[in-house]
Amino acid sequence: MYGLAGIKITGGIPLSGEVKIQGSKNAALPMMAAALLNKGVTVLHGCPKIADVFVMEEILKKLGVKVIWEGHTLLLDAEQVTGYEVDRKLGCQMRSSIVLLGSLLGRCGQACVPYPGGCVIGKRPVDLHLAALEAMGAEFQEGEMLCARAGKRQESRYHFPKSSVGAAQNAILAAVCAPGITWLSGCSKEPEVSWLCRFLNQAGARIEGVGSQQLKITGVRNLHDTEFQVPADRIAAGTYVCAAAITRGNCILDQAPVEEMGALLAAYEKIGGQYACNSGKLILSGQKADGFIPYLQTAVYPGFPTDLQSVFLAVLAAARGESRLVETVFEDRFKPVYQLQRMGADISVCQNCARIRGGVLQGNKVWAEELRGGAALVLAGLAARGETYVENRHYIERGYEDICRDLALLGAQIFKD
Repeated sequence: MYGLAGIKITGGIPLSGEVKIQGSKNAALPMMAAALLNKGVTVLHGCPKIADVFVMEEILKKLGVKVIWEGHTLLLDAEQVTGYEVDRKLGCQMRSSIVLLGSLLGRCGQACVPYPGGCVIGKRPVDLHLAALEAMGAEFQEGEMLCARAGKRQESRYHFPKSSVGAAQNAILAAVCAPGITWLSGCSKEPEVSWLCRFLNQAGARIEGVGSQQLKITGVRNLHDTEFQVPADRIAAGTYVCAAAITRGNCILDQAPVEEMGALLAAYEKIGGQYACNSGKLILSGQKADGFIPYLQTAVYPGFPTDLQSVFLAVLAAARGESRLVETVFEDRFKPVYQLQRMGADISVCQNCARIRGGVLQGNKVWAEELRGGAALVLAGLAARGETYVENRHYIERGYEDICRDLALLGAQIFKD
């Protein structure tokens, strides 16, 4: 008897068809947090309807923000912010709640947030967040909650010793409405950082150096109302590229952010996949995408994204030959390996390196333990013989608006249970 809240897949069907890529989870969440800085209305078009966005929506409501959905357009009215303490139960449900530190400091001069939750994929400390904000004058008090108060300052500088998307976003959010100039160096170049800067500049912020590792932020007194299009989700798009590969299918991805997917598409080509771009569509031909990669490692942008490591691991497990995949960002990204082994995958892991000997996968009952690993199991089910059942679909729903709907549009036999 299958468990509840799962996904049932009948494998062996080459995908074919067209699907539109959803708005970006990792871009939308910090933009929602940034809405606190505007004492008015912020409108986000193309906002994904996913679990993490709904959690952030509830957090903002409890802080006094009025929230209205019109289709995939999200209206956030932050004229009256009534508090600076993030609901503990809600904040612990996702990692992105930490960026509320910066926006609440910028709006209220103080903030109190729970230590962030989300997926367990290794150590994700907040030390870089604290160091950056402390360099900007913030004073912290750590207890059951992480509380901070903005200090007086006219100019501040901070160099990130290593790349951190969330820490960079937190520092940017804290700086845009603070007095004086903030200089940030060593910033993450991930697209989601650049998109946040573009959004803030459209709302009246003064951020120079967008897209580089060096940012100059001149504080402004207020932001103003703005409307902004949330960019397409490069990780969701990459997942469907991998779905085409693992099923040897032909698919069209509408509005895929190809310019942000270079490393993934290069790996896709190396295993035999082919693609073309035409009028905003990514056209995939995966009939020959069954090869191996002698060596592939994850890296910060523009390298191969850690968020796609699990799904590409599944692709290699269903291919020919022996591949090696090295994880350099999170030390516990190989969580789905045991589940893939239950489906017949020949994968061995030593420290941060996985050796994959491609072969035939067999359907089985497996369970997701985190977001991207759950997506990897769904893709494995698409290629496996027989039926696969993936439990704990709530993890997958944190980042994919409706992975079953999208894959069904491409011809998969897949159902929520």
